[in-house]
Amino acid sequence: MPPFEAGARQGRLRQYQLQLIERVQAARSGALAARKELGVLLGGRCCLLDLTQLGEIVIASGVQIQAVPLAQDWYLGLATMRGRLTAVIDLARYMGQAACVPGGDSRIITFSPRLGMNCALLVERVLGLRQQRGMQCMPSPDGPPWARQALRDSEGQLWLRLDLAQLAQAERFLDAGYAGTATGKDGY
Repeated sequence: MPPFEAGARQGRLRQYQLQLIERVQAARSGALAARKELGVLLGGRCCLLDLTQLGEIVIASGVQIQAVPLAQDWYLGLATMRGRLTAVIDLARYMGQAACVPGGDSRIITFSPRLGMNCALLVERVLGLRQQRGMQCMPSPDGPPWARQALRDSEGQLWLRLDLAQLAQAERFLDAGYAGTATGKDGY
């Protein structure tokens, strides 16, 4: 087995084990399950991704991405993941931030099959699971519908919640072909 697959499998197993431990502890204490989201770093900004909208997390340095001619700069290309061609997007660049460089702590996070799109996001770093409980909703920042909710945690950190289901329907996101510098209706 190649080292990349072994490392990815070990990472998924560790994540699964942590989730099981948390569920068992919540069941023992009688606590209600709180909504949990995955914290990621995109363009230096802390973001939250709904776990129900995610597939798997893969170490970016182990994935070969084939560039696609005449595509937007945020559309990194195609990668074969579990035998399927998957579009890989640099969401930080899509949002107008500095490009994410694959390697080190960067990860590729696939969309859930339920979203109906073979797509994945390149993120700078995975920051772990975050509970919504205890976070305070902040005034909605101007932005596209898929990135309008901001939350502040108990430590004062600001998080931007991203809705991948809405992103997957955004006109500009669906049109990755190079068309100059025009922006779509979804903001960015």
